[in-house]
Amino acid sequence: MASHAAPDAGGAGDPVMRLLEQRGLLPVNSTPSTATLPGTDSPDKSLLGQVRSTASDLVVSAMNFIGVRYRRGGNDASEGFDCSGFTRHVFENSIGLVLPRRAEEQAKAPGLLKINASDLRPGDLVFFNTLRATFSHVGIYIGDGKFIHAPRTGSEVRIEDMRESYWVKRFTGARRVPQINGNELNNNPAP
Repeated sequence: MASHAAPDAGGAGDPVMRLLEQRGLLPVNSTPSTATLPGTDSPDKSLLGQVRSTASDLVVSAMNFIGVRYRRGGNDASEGFDCSGFTRHVFENSIGLVLPRRAEEQAKAPGLLKINASDLRPGDLVFFNTLRATFSHVGIYIGDGKFIHAPRTGSEVRIEDMRESYWVKRFTGARRVPQINGNELNNNPAP
């Protein structure tokens, strides 16, 4: 088991900050009050403030499971997740939407909107062909070209960059839950 350095008083001990550092999304040992996201130069806003203002509660919920081991057929954090068990769990427990069990079924679920890759927003489901079958893998888009997923046996829930050639070649589509407007769930979904 990997050991972690003791958290410092600057905020790098926060799990979200550690995750962002580990994934190269901000410099190591940054403080929430001084760090800026890559591609921005706004030191007047805290990193956590920027993350919270652009990410949905669903994405924050998904990030809580980083490091949970992969388990084929897994549906919960205590035993582990497979890719579709992970997305199903996150959607059900963060916004109350019960997705179908398998990735292919999630991609074809009635009521989900097809989204172009250029229109992705945090919280969208992203699908890949990883087993020589369309929609054989699913994850949750978190923004900045990245998604979170439960990849494969021997691994754990983690964030990947969709712009890496492996994922670009295998991307097969994206879906959006129409009830999610920005960061809030609309409790009056259309029929």
